[in-house]
Amino acid sequence: MKRKVALHNLGCKVNAYEVEAMQQLLEQEGYEIMPFEPGADIYIINTCTVTNIADRKSRQMLHKAKKMNPDAIVVATGCYAQTDEGKLDKDEAVDLILGNNQKKNIVEALREYGQDSRKQAHVIKINQTKEYEELSISRTAEHVRAYIKVQDGCNQFCTYCIIPYARGRVRSRKIGKIIEEVQALGEKGYQEVVLTGIHLSSYGVDFPEEEKETLLSLITQVHEVEGIKRIRLGSLEPGIITEEFVKSISSLPKVCPHFHLSLQSGCDKTLERMNRRYRCGEYRAKCELLRKYYENPALTTDVIVGFPMESEEDFQASLDFVESIRFYETHIFKYSRRQGTKAAAMEGQIPEAEKTRRSEKMIALHHLRAQEYEEALLGHVLEVLLEEEVSVDGEVYLAGHSREYVKTAVKKQEGYGINDIISVKAVSFLEKHTLLGEVFP
Repeated sequence: MKRKVALHNLGCKVNAYEVEAMQQLLEQEGYEIMPFEPGADIYIINTCTVTNIADRKSRQMLHKAKKMNPDAIVVATGCYAQTDEGKLDKDEAVDLILGNNQKKNIVEALREYGQDSRKQAHVIKINQTKEYEELSISRTAEHVRAYIKVQDGCNQFCTYCIIPYARGRVRSRKIGKIIEEVQALGEKGYQEVVLTGIHLSSYGVDFPEEEKETLLSLITQVHEVEGIKRIRLGSLEPGIITEEFVKSISSLPKVCPHFHLSLQSGCDKTLERMNRRYRCGEYRAKCELLRKYYENPALTTDVIVGFPMESEEDFQASLDFVESIRFYETHIFKYSRRQGTKAAAMEGQIPEAEKTRRSEKMIALHHLRAQEYEEALLGHVLEVLLEEEVSVDGEVYLAGHSREYVKTAVKKQEGYGINDIISVKAVSFLEKHTLLGEVFP
């Protein structure tokens, strides 16, 4: 009888990719994959540790798995499993621990555990490895878009962030392996790929000089893969946005005009305390550079509010800066104290109520700017990759995303369907943040 495995992911797109890769390794070995519910023989939770809340959620999911079947093997893997400093060793809900760079060994680890059924931990000193953990996928849960992990680790050591300790130093995947995976996905009908990593902008910095590659050379080679019609980029650092980089990618028609440029704060004093490698003036220049080569790119970002010692004046400076850049979307996070980081020990921690107040002001600005950007697209012809059927007020629509990553829907009609790319003239709104369009001849 096939053993049943249920997998659950917590955290980022890189974690989601790794879960899909582990699932496909298990399927190849003959395991039966089932939903994360009672009845599985094995539960695998890919944990997250980006905040203390993420740690708590990771522990909760591990305990939930053991409650669903006390006789099941519960596997903790990922970033919390890497950084928990021995707590999981004492946790009776967990049978098997796989740190980062060990997920590729999931089949062997389960086989080994099955031979003696004693608690085991496979956790390496992640900061001492230079090995990129080679995982790959042949399909993805999204039917039209595939996230491709191309890089792991981070060398930045921002004062609020635990990830360099959980993921180790920058390790880049060989371009040949990436191209093989993209080609296989293209042959299966996937038309859009998203290049992602823990610190994508660092892609290639760890390669020896004779094998030197960069994110730009990677994008250029992915652009040549037949079947792939669109390339998106994960979160970028301002430093990679140079004249050469933007001019080069703007000449590659498959690269979508949708750029997530990490900010974190629009106040120079806060950026310095965060150990970010740029200041507001440089960041603004990078946005202007993108707008020089792209007519109306969708610029999105992340902002942390309530960082230690962020005064009311500092917050207002950040809010004013974000307002002036006119982002399409701003993802706002209240600063979360993460033990093990420098920021956790800083003086001037901001009360939770004040962080909430600042977050609400920033969120209000986000909604305003998102609406403005979407309204500016009305009357324009957009290229939309259809992804799903949706029903609104009894009417069936096909919905997808434009090259700018704006959700757009058209009435369902004969002649086109999911995974088609069509030209759509945006005429109104179907719902908030969903454009309604007409198929353009």
